[in-house]
Amino acid sequence: MIRLALQTKGRLNEESLAIIREAGIKVEDSKRKLLSRASNFPLEILYLRDDDIPHAVAAGIADIGIVGENEVAEKGFKVDVLQKLGFGKCRISLAIPKGESYQDLSYFRGKRIATSYPNILGEFFTSNGINADIEEIAGSVEIAPAVGIADAIFDIVSSGGTLISNGLKEVEKVFYSEAALIATPGLGGEKGEILSRLLFRLGAVERSRGKKYLMINIPQERIDEAVSILPGMKSPTVLPLAQNGWCSIHTVVGEGELWEVVGALKAIGAEDILVLSLEKMVL
Repeated sequence: MIRLALQTKGRLNEESLAIIREAGIKVEDSKRKLLSRASNFPLEILYLRDDDIPHAVAAGIADIGIVGENEVAEKGFKVDVLQKLGFGKCRISLAIPKGESYQDLSYFRGKRIATSYPNILGEFFTSNGINADIEEIAGSVEIAPAVGIADAIFDIVSSGGTLISNGLKEVEKVFYSEAALIATPGLGGEKGEILSRLLFRLGAVERSRGKKYLMINIPQERIDEAVSILPGMKSPTVLPLAQNGWCSIHTVVGEGELWEVVGALKAIGAEDILVLSLEKMVL
């Protein structure tokens, strides 16, 4: 059995449970439970506050955890970052009142900056030779300039809407973060084997995201042209059709390039083009 620490609630909780279920592991929602167990995989889930997860994993209370890279960097506990998971993306930025003029980092010399991430900000300022007063605040950081607690803030930014509504503007993007799978260092034995199985499943789910399975029929004499358009994972699969002189080509393409590829294929005579959702990609 391996124990996974997840955030108790919120979007990161929902997206973490979603990727676990996509990996074929059946788990219940937390619903105020501290612990829950998968019914078809040797996995137990421990629900914690997000900022407690790095400590729990470093101390071996949980074997692995899913948490934002920002929490790992801020807490500084010794854990192994095994895999970025492609969701929970955000950045931590410096923001100042929108009426202020800003040229460069020298603006912050001697200023008071409110943040919930004093360690990340302190390292950033030190590396850039900035001497400023860092005021640690646990929540509602964005209101600090308006109430006179600080001159600027250093906080998580997703869309930027919260900054705008509080009369602030983003001036420096300092730290980029997304959800990551972390582990207790040196995990081995039975737990290491279970972890390998879990990583295999999560990798298959992650690789399938943003991908489409494409099937086309094309005249045999245009195969080389089609293959040059369709790079595929190694190379496209080419199969002869019952109709003489025609072949079927199967491959995987990124969703962002799909329509450009389809247009190029039609231009060289491709017909009966099918685009299918890709559920898992196992390498």
